[in-house]
Amino acid sequence: MKTVSITEPEAMLLALPNQARQEDILVQLADGQAFILTAIDSFDEEIVRTRKNAALMALLDARAQEPATIDLAALKADLGID
Repeated sequence: MKTVSITEPEAMLLALPNQARQEDILVQLADGQAFILTAIDSFDEEIVRTRKNAALMALLDARAQEPATIDLAALKADLGID
């Protein structure tokens, strides 16, 4: 993965996608924020990359454990509605 610091945003905006065709690019802004720019050739690759995102997978696992619906009586009780 190549790291690129953004100094000229407008010019870089046009150049980065061409570079991302060759390799993934870590884009680092002046304020320290970083982003990954990557070409997506197929949906299968995107699935593999997504599954490697530990934070996202943990969030999805936690959400999968939540009940699918909320009981109306419980909701009314929580809201204090008779």
